[in-house]
Amino acid sequence: MKVQIDSQLCQGHGRCYDLAPDLFGEDEEGYATLTALTADGNVPDGREGDIRLAAANCPESAVLVFEEALNDRR
Repeated sequence: MKVQIDSQLCQGHGRCYDLAPDLFGEDEEGYATLTALTADGNVPDGREGDIRLAAANCPESAVLVFEEALNDRR
């Protein structure tokens, strides 16, 4: 699974980093960022539910989640 923040959509509501502060952070203006755990876009094993929860709670749909196809896993 992959995750991204669409900076054009993010309005800084902060729900993602409130729900999963080790996966999402905020910049100096309060907009969402990815943390060291997710900076490469990869979701850590076992944290898929937290990413989905953050995405589902974003009122601007700025948390983008990409499910990997089974044949993409190596």
